[in-house]
Amino acid sequence: MLAADEPVIRVAGLAKEYRVFDKPEGLLASIRGIFHRSSRVVDALRGVDLAVGRGEFVALLGPNGAGKTTFLKLLSGIITPSRGTAHVLGHVPWERADDFRRRFALVMGQRNQLWWDLPAAESFRLHQEIYRIDPTRFARTRDALVDMLGVRKLILQPVRELSLGERMKLELVAALLHEPEVLFLDEPTIGLDVVAQHTIHEFLRHVQRERRVTVMLTTHYMKDVAALCERVVVITHGDILYDGSLVDIVDRFTTHKIVTLDLEDAAAARRLAGCGYPCEIRGPQAILRIDRTRIADVLPDILRGGNVRDVSVEDVPLEEIVAELFRSAPARQAAQEAAS
Repeated sequence: MLAADEPVIRVAGLAKEYRVFDKPEGLLASIRGIFHRSSRVVDALRGVDLAVGRGEFVALLGPNGAGKTTFLKLLSGIITPSRGTAHVLGHVPWERADDFRRRFALVMGQRNQLWWDLPAAESFRLHQEIYRIDPTRFARTRDALVDMLGVRKLILQPVRELSLGERMKLELVAALLHEPEVLFLDEPTIGLDVVAQHTIHEFLRHVQRERRVTVMLTTHYMKDVAALCERVVVITHGDILYDGSLVDIVDRFTTHKIVTLDLEDAAAARRLAGCGYPCEIRGPQAILRIDRTRIADVLPDILRGGNVRDVSVEDVPLEEIVAELFRSAPARQAAQEAAS
């Protein structure tokens, strides 16, 4: 049993390596490869350290191939590490203890856990038997979840007849039937429309708040992060590049704010192009990038110029910040290796 202040997830030096075999082109090269295969080692994770407390909602961000899904597979015990240690709810995940498997859930946006040709209600019953859920508790939990997501009319339809958004909602219901303490989500909103994304955001916020579930989320949609997470972990090339609050990532990696001015006409907007700040003109709209420490000094001068109908001051979009972190990661890594 974990103490109240003890991390639910604790990782130290966790690494995963894969040996990849290269297949050369051409018939002769392929025949030669039968006897002499060339291979290389790929580092999916390289000595990651991380601690996550009870009830935290953590976003795990990174470009394709950064190691996000590998990390979740390690924490859920699907694969074993090359080295390092991990404890989730006091258990070593890859030992696959029965008590551990009853206390977490994994939802992968590109994998189905529901039987394709059966109604979701039948898969729910199977989950009840697998997790040995009391019938009264099962019915109460199932009804609460399907009502929150508005999918009661869908649970008797074969899963193959449902849309992607409808299937994902039912996948979340199935994952939460046994009331897990830890929930791993691997791109749960991939391919969903705006309405479905919003519904799932509201649902996850409610579940995490009411049940104090610890959630780790991987996603490429920054709207997921902004809507759900207070803490962000950025992984690139198998290493953690940033671990901190969503607010701090904006302050730490940006030096300016975006000022959008709506003017009377395009000519008025074009006159701002020579104001001395990076400026983008879109018809009667001018978008300036101004040092965050100078906003209070610069903005009154611009507004006194007249012709301004509306103005907004915003932080740099999270998508832009994270993309720049991804782009700069190789240079940061090379600098660290050179220093060591």
